[in-house]
Amino acid sequence: MTENLKHSLDSISSSHSPHRPSKISKTTDDLSDDEQQQQQQQQPESMSQRPGIQRYLLAIEYIGTRFSGSQQQSNCRTVVGVLEEAFHKFIGQPVSMFCSSRTDAGVHALSNVCHVDVERISKRKPGEVLEPHEPAVVKRAVNHFLQKNEGDVMVIDVRSVPANFHARYKAQERTYFYRLLSGAEPLSTFEKDRAWHVPEELNLRAMQEACKVLVGHHDFSSFRAAGCQAKSPIRTLDELNVSEVVSTPCFPSIMERKQNNLGEDPHAGTNKSETDPPPSFNGGADLGFGLRKKHRCFVVTARARAFLYHQVEVRLLVGVLKAVGTGDLKVPDVERILNAKTVTAASPMAPACGLYLGHVKYDLP
Repeated sequence: MTENLKHSLDSISSSHSPHRPSKISKTTDDLSDDEQQQQQQQQPESMSQRPGIQRYLLAIEYIGTRFSGSQQQSNCRTVVGVLEEAFHKFIGQPVSMFCSSRTDAGVHALSNVCHVDVERISKRKPGEVLEPHEPAVVKRAVNHFLQKNEGDVMVIDVRSVPANFHARYKAQERTYFYRLLSGAEPLSTFEKDRAWHVPEELNLRAMQEACKVLVGHHDFSSFRAAGCQAKSPIRTLDELNVSEVVSTPCFPSIMERKQNNLGEDPHAGTNKSETDPPPSFNGGADLGFGLRKKHRCFVVTARARAFLYHQVEVRLLVGVLKAVGTGDLKVPDVERILNAKTVTAASPMAPACGLYLGHVKYDLP
């Protein structure tokens, strides 16, 4: 730990005043391009436009089931609330955090992005404004306080950005992942609240065909939540696909270790189809006492510049894909649901615990 960071950590009082409320209005995260430009122009003058203020862009990961969503709420533990508290302990004054994407309770993030404005005030000479902290110092210090809390949020990257760089409005696209674990076996304790457990077998090829119907520029009214405040349900879904991956946490079996050591391809000489499970799937194998059968793991990837209300659109899309995978719906039914333009036509929504905000793309300065 650097001397500057050590001095900052040692000299901060444990007491702090209430957080300042977020200045972002409670509308959807996911506006059209025109709506985003209009709201950005209407934003009040940023405090980072004053001398001595540095705006930082933070990439964060968190376990969504530990929070009542990402956005600040009264009497609820939220991602923004925990982050603002950690910053307050670091710099000794309240801050306001602005997120690129607001996630619902139970939704995880591999990399959500926020920005925050920080003024570094001298502890020895109150009122004296010092040079801003380096991003690496901010990362280490904030993580120090986050880990002293519950440790379910972590800052994974920090960058200094100009005063007019907004985490929400500068986002060029967002990528979400959804995990489904298929198999009759009960879900592992290590996977609890990390995926949607589907006891039935899933038809990967059928799900992939259904994705082709949904990808592209459409009216997504059939996948729009009742509380959605977006002016238009029309969105462009740049990517929607389903793939089968190795179930995690995954520790290799003796067979897999032997194959890896020998450099053998377990499917060499076979006509492996897209729907065949990966070699790590051992649902039908006799593993011996004390060894757990692994589920088949499917990941739905959804990528777009903007989604509708709080990712409900993604969870409704996954609900339809799952129904196609189990055979409850056919691919033509997906087109019928899309064209119905009413949310009552869609299948039940997938649970929040399987959804992950994977990446937010920017053209960084």
